[in-house]
Amino acid sequence: MTTLITGGAGYVGSHTVVALQAAGRDVVVLDDFSNARREVIDELRLLTAPSLIMVEGDAADRPTVEQLCDEHDIDSIVHFAASKSVPESLADPLRYYRNNVESTLSLAEVAVERGIGQFVFSSSAVVYGKPPELPVTEETPATPQSPYGATKLMCERMLADAAAASAMRVVILRYFNPVGAHASGRIGERPLAAAQNLIPVVMRVAQGAAERLEVFGDDYDTRDGTAIRDFVHVADLAEGHVAAIDADLGGHTSRVFNLGTGVGTTVLELIDAAVTATGRPIPYEIVARRPGDIAASWADCSRAHAELGWRAGRGLAQMLTDHWNFAQHCRDMGT
Repeated sequence: MTTLITGGAGYVGSHTVVALQAAGRDVVVLDDFSNARREVIDELRLLTAPSLIMVEGDAADRPTVEQLCDEHDIDSIVHFAASKSVPESLADPLRYYRNNVESTLSLAEVAVERGIGQFVFSSSAVVYGKPPELPVTEETPATPQSPYGATKLMCERMLADAAAASAMRVVILRYFNPVGAHASGRIGERPLAAAQNLIPVVMRVAQGAAERLEVFGDDYDTRDGTAIRDFVHVADLAEGHVAAIDADLGGHTSRVFNLGTGVGTTVLELIDAAVTATGRPIPYEIVARRPGDIAASWADCSRAHAELGWRAGRGLAQMLTDHWNFAQHCRDMGT
């Protein structure tokens, strides 16, 4: 039982490496380190085993993937490797289509040719765009509002078509907003480039490394005017990937699952919770909305509970406490 994890040095990927190893699976990590730090591998080897196999390479490079599958008897693939910024995808859409779609196509081709039975795809709630009703279910129409979301949806459809025509079974995980870190504080979210996700910026402000947090819009039709999101602990997400690999799809060739908590939190509510978790002031400034952002999104995760036996077990306070613990360990949450 050996799983190939692309993007395994990244935020959710690294936590999934730990969770899969704890579940008794051998893991091979493939990452090109375009958006991950090499020192993460040292931390993973401390958390799992010194023999953890790490290969530097591109998931779109078929010869590399073929060699790994043959040498390590891969029976499942978990595909994280992708560019993942909504604003960046709006500025450079073609790079997103090439990077995200090409890597998924290449992996799927190898999986089908090698008879690899299980493919778990890291998707995103961003595919839903502006949901007409809340909470978001897996049947909510997918209308992505950015090239990033469009590439995720394109990959989902491509994988579902491949599964329908082969012995490969595909689990698509649309997860909401990852927060938190491993309980040890050794791995967490630490972007290479300027932080764009909300929580790393919150942590930098709490550390005193940034003057204030920018809150993008306070005129949404929400309870305090700021956007509402479903924040989910990264360790819960990692456990969701373990459940996905072991899933009985009940006759389906592919299946989509939401992974979230089912609870919506506004940006201002999150800031208040972060002040409590860190014990530090978090000054903020209201600025204009960003292109591609939506007012509100939170998940209905009843399908994941019923069919995968998965449910998020960690609340917002623990997410922020664990994230802060990691921030204190690494001291610098990036630029």
